Amino acid sequence: MPGPHDLNAKHLIVKNLGVTQYQDTLQRMREFTDARDDETPDELWLLQHHPVFTQGQSGKKEHILDPGNIPIVQSDRGGQVTYHGPGQLVCYLLIDIKRKQLGVRDLVDGIELSVIHLLASYGIEAKARADAPGVYVQDAKIAALGLRVRRARSYHGLSLNVSMDLEPYGRINPCGYEGLEVTDLAGLGVNEDISSVSSCLVAQLAAHFGYDSFRQ
Repeated sequence: MPGPHDLNAKHLIVKNLGVTQYQDTLQRMREFTDARDDETPDELWLLQHHPVFTQGQSGKKEHILDPGNIPIVQSDRGGQVTYHGPGQLVCYLLIDIKRKQLGVRDLVDGIELSVIHLLASYGIEAKARADAPGVYVQDAKIAALGLRVRRARSYHGLSLNVSMDLEPYGRINPCGYEGLEVTDLAGLGVNEDISSVSSCLVAQLAAHFGYDSFRQ
Protein backbone atom coordinates (compact mmCIF):
# COMPACT_ATOMS: atom_id res chain seq x y z
CA MET A 1 0.00 0.00 0.00
CA PRO A 2 1.23 3.55 -0.67
CA GLY A 3 2.53 5.39 2.37
CA PRO A 4 1.62 8.91 3.51
CA HIS A 5 4.59 10.30 1.59
CA ASP A 6 3.24 8.87 -1.69
CA LEU A 7 -0.30 10.07 -0.98
CA ASN A 8 0.85 13.59 -0.15
CA ALA A 9 2.75 13.74 -3.45
CA LYS A 10 -0.62 13.50 -5.21
CA HIS A 11 -2.62 15.78 -2.93
CA LEU A 12 -2.87 19.53 -3.43
CA ILE A 13 -4.32 22.26 -1.23
CA VAL A 14 -5.61 25.35 -3.06
CA LYS A 15 -6.00 28.63 -1.18
CA ASN A 16 -7.72 31.78 -2.42
CA LEU A 17 -6.12 34.74 -0.65
CA GLY A 18 -7.94 37.64 -2.30
CA VAL A 19 -6.03 40.90 -2.83
CA THR A 20 -2.82 41.06 -0.79
CA GLN A 21 0.27 43.18 -0.20
CA TYR A 22 3.26 41.64 -1.96
CA GLN A 23 5.63 41.84 1.03
CA ASP A 24 3.15 40.11 3.34
CA THR A 25 2.60 37.23 0.93
CA LEU A 26 6.33 36.87 0.27
CA GLN A 27 6.95 36.51 4.00
CA ARG A 28 4.16 33.93 4.24
CA MET A 29 5.67 31.88 1.41
CA ARG A 30 9.08 31.89 3.07
CA GLU A 31 7.62 30.84 6.41
CA PHE A 32 5.60 28.03 4.81
CA THR A 33 8.64 26.76 2.88
CA ASP A 34 10.86 26.80 5.98
CA ALA A 35 8.28 25.10 8.21
CA ARG A 36 7.12 22.32 5.88
CA ASP A 37 8.41 18.77 6.15
CA ASP A 38 8.36 15.64 3.99
CA GLU A 39 4.68 14.99 4.77
CA THR A 40 3.38 18.52 4.08
CA PRO A 41 1.01 18.58 1.08
CA ASP A 42 1.84 20.97 -1.73
CA GLU A 43 -0.19 24.17 -2.03
CA LEU A 44 -1.29 26.60 -4.73
CA TRP A 45 -2.06 30.15 -3.63
CA LEU A 46 -4.35 32.19 -5.87
CA LEU A 47 -4.46 35.94 -5.37
CA GLN A 48 -4.12 39.44 -6.75
CA HIS A 49 -1.65 42.03 -5.52
CA HIS A 50 -2.04 45.69 -4.81
CA PRO A 51 -0.02 47.66 -7.40
CA VAL A 52 3.70 46.93 -7.06
CA PHE A 53 6.86 46.53 -9.13
CA THR A 54 8.93 43.54 -8.01
CA GLN A 55 12.61 43.25 -8.79
CA GLY A 56 14.17 39.79 -9.13
CA GLN A 57 17.46 38.72 -7.58
CA SER A 58 19.46 39.62 -10.67
CA GLY A 59 17.33 42.66 -11.47
CA LYS A 60 19.03 45.74 -12.93
CA LYS A 61 17.94 49.23 -11.90
CA GLU A 62 18.05 50.52 -15.45
CA HIS A 63 15.00 48.40 -16.31
CA ILE A 64 12.88 50.55 -13.95
CA LEU A 65 12.20 53.64 -16.04
CA ASP A 66 9.59 55.75 -14.23
CA PRO A 67 7.88 54.01 -11.28
CA GLY A 68 5.94 57.08 -10.17
CA ASN A 69 3.90 56.33 -7.05
CA ILE A 70 4.00 52.55 -7.46
CA PRO A 71 6.32 50.97 -4.87
CA ILE A 72 9.33 48.86 -5.85
CA VAL A 73 9.98 45.74 -3.78
CA GLN A 74 13.09 43.58 -3.90
CA SER A 75 12.14 39.93 -4.25
CA ASP A 76 14.08 36.68 -3.93
CA ARG A 77 12.68 35.13 -7.10
CA GLY A 78 14.63 34.83 -10.31
CA GLY A 79 14.37 37.26 -13.21
CA GLN A 80 14.11 40.99 -13.68
CA VAL A 81 11.42 43.56 -12.92
CA THR A 82 7.70 42.94 -13.42
CA TYR A 83 4.41 44.52 -12.40
CA HIS A 84 1.57 43.12 -10.31
CA GLY A 85 -1.79 44.78 -9.88
CA PRO A 86 -5.56 44.21 -9.65
CA GLY A 87 -7.02 42.22 -12.53
CA GLN A 88 -3.94 40.02 -12.76
CA LEU A 89 -4.19 36.44 -11.51
CA VAL A 90 -1.16 35.44 -9.45
CA CYS A 91 -0.61 31.74 -8.72
CA TYR A 92 2.13 30.76 -6.28
CA LEU A 93 3.26 27.14 -6.48
CA LEU A 94 4.59 25.74 -3.20
CA ILE A 95 5.76 22.35 -4.40
CA ASP A 96 8.14 19.76 -3.00
CA ILE A 97 9.91 19.23 -6.32
CA LYS A 98 12.07 16.39 -5.01
CA ARG A 99 9.01 14.46 -3.90
CA LYS A 100 7.36 15.15 -7.28
CA GLN A 101 10.61 14.11 -9.03
CA LEU A 102 10.78 17.40 -10.91
CA GLY A 103 13.74 19.43 -12.00
CA VAL A 104 13.46 23.21 -12.14
CA ARG A 105 13.22 23.05 -15.93
CA ASP A 106 10.39 20.51 -15.64
CA LEU A 107 8.56 22.90 -13.31
CA VAL A 108 8.98 25.89 -15.63
CA ASP A 109 7.92 23.88 -18.70
CA GLY A 110 4.90 22.49 -16.87
CA ILE A 111 3.71 25.93 -15.78
CA GLU A 112 4.10 27.33 -19.28
CA LEU A 113 2.29 24.38 -20.87
CA SER A 114 -0.56 24.64 -18.37
CA VAL A 115 -1.07 28.31 -19.25
CA ILE A 116 -0.84 27.54 -22.98
CA HIS A 117 -3.53 24.87 -22.64
CA LEU A 118 -5.68 27.22 -20.57
CA LEU A 119 -5.46 29.90 -23.26
CA ALA A 120 -6.23 27.32 -25.96
CA SER A 121 -9.49 26.57 -24.14
CA TYR A 122 -10.42 30.21 -24.80
CA GLY A 123 -9.45 29.93 -28.46
CA ILE A 124 -6.13 31.75 -28.04
CA GLU A 125 -2.96 30.35 -29.60
CA ALA A 126 0.00 30.99 -27.30
CA LYS A 127 3.61 29.87 -27.05
CA ALA A 128 6.63 29.80 -24.78
CA ARG A 129 10.03 31.24 -25.71
CA ALA A 130 13.35 29.53 -25.04
CA ASP A 131 15.10 32.86 -24.48
CA ALA A 132 12.55 34.42 -22.12
CA PRO A 133 10.39 32.44 -19.64
CA GLY A 134 6.69 33.16 -19.81
CA VAL A 135 3.81 32.77 -22.23
CA TYR A 136 3.27 34.92 -25.31
CA VAL A 137 0.43 35.61 -27.72
CA GLN A 138 2.17 36.51 -30.96
CA ASP A 139 4.89 38.84 -29.59
CA ALA A 140 2.98 40.12 -26.55
CA LYS A 141 3.55 38.68 -23.09
CA ILE A 142 0.44 37.56 -21.24
CA ALA A 143 1.99 35.48 -18.42
CA ALA A 144 5.22 35.94 -16.49
CA LEU A 145 7.16 33.37 -14.45
CA GLY A 146 9.47 33.80 -11.50
CA LEU A 147 10.54 31.01 -9.15
CA ARG A 148 12.73 30.30 -6.15
CA VAL A 149 13.72 26.83 -4.96
CA ARG A 150 14.98 26.32 -1.42
CA ARG A 151 15.57 22.96 0.23
CA ALA A 152 14.10 21.31 -2.91
CA ARG A 153 10.83 23.21 -2.43
CA SER A 154 9.56 25.87 -4.80
CA TYR A 155 7.78 29.11 -4.11
CA HIS A 156 6.74 32.15 -6.17
CA GLY A 157 5.17 31.12 -9.49
CA LEU A 158 3.27 32.82 -12.29
CA SER A 159 1.16 35.87 -13.07
CA LEU A 160 -1.49 35.84 -15.80
CA ASN A 161 -2.96 39.10 -17.06
CA VAL A 162 -6.74 38.76 -17.08
CA SER A 163 -8.32 42.22 -17.17
CA MET A 164 -6.08 44.96 -15.84
CA ASP A 165 -4.64 48.41 -16.36
CA LEU A 166 -1.55 47.72 -18.49
CA GLU A 167 -0.21 51.28 -18.30
CA PRO A 168 2.34 50.54 -15.52
CA TYR A 169 4.19 48.15 -17.84
CA GLY A 170 5.19 51.22 -19.83
CA ARG A 171 7.15 52.43 -16.79
CA ILE A 172 9.52 49.46 -16.90
CA ASN A 173 11.28 47.16 -19.34
CA PRO A 174 9.08 44.14 -18.59
CA CYS A 175 11.21 41.21 -17.47
CA GLY A 176 14.25 43.16 -18.67
CA TYR A 177 13.17 43.49 -22.32
CA GLU A 178 13.00 47.00 -23.71
CA GLY A 179 9.80 47.69 -25.63
CA LEU A 180 8.24 44.31 -24.83
CA GLU A 181 4.52 44.42 -25.57
CA VAL A 182 2.18 43.14 -22.86
CA THR A 183 -1.43 42.01 -23.24
CA ASP A 184 -4.28 40.53 -21.21
CA LEU A 185 -7.26 38.24 -21.79
CA ALA A 186 -9.69 41.16 -21.99
CA GLY A 187 -7.62 42.78 -24.72
CA LEU A 188 -7.81 39.51 -26.66
CA GLY A 189 -11.59 39.45 -26.44
CA VAL A 190 -11.97 37.02 -23.52
CA ASN A 191 -14.27 38.47 -20.87
CA GLU A 192 -13.99 35.90 -18.09
CA ASP A 193 -13.97 36.88 -14.43
CA ILE A 194 -10.80 36.14 -12.54
CA SER A 195 -12.37 33.43 -10.33
CA SER A 196 -13.40 31.44 -13.40
CA VAL A 197 -9.91 31.74 -14.89
CA SER A 198 -8.46 30.68 -11.52
CA SER A 199 -10.51 27.48 -11.47
CA CYS A 200 -9.46 26.58 -15.00
CA LEU A 201 -5.80 27.27 -14.23
CA VAL A 202 -5.87 25.07 -11.13
CA ALA A 203 -7.38 22.23 -13.16
CA GLN A 204 -4.64 22.53 -15.79
CA LEU A 205 -1.81 22.65 -13.24
CA ALA A 206 -3.23 19.77 -11.18
CA ALA A 207 -3.57 17.58 -14.27
CA HIS A 208 -0.09 18.37 -15.59
CA PHE A 209 1.74 17.81 -12.30
CA GLY A 210 -0.14 14.65 -11.39
CA TYR A 211 -2.33 15.67 -8.47
CA ASP A 212 -5.32 13.38 -8.26
CA SER A 213 -7.05 15.19 -5.42
CA PHE A 214 -7.18 18.77 -4.30
CA ARG A 215 -9.28 20.86 -1.97
CA GLN A 216 -9.90 24.56 -1.62
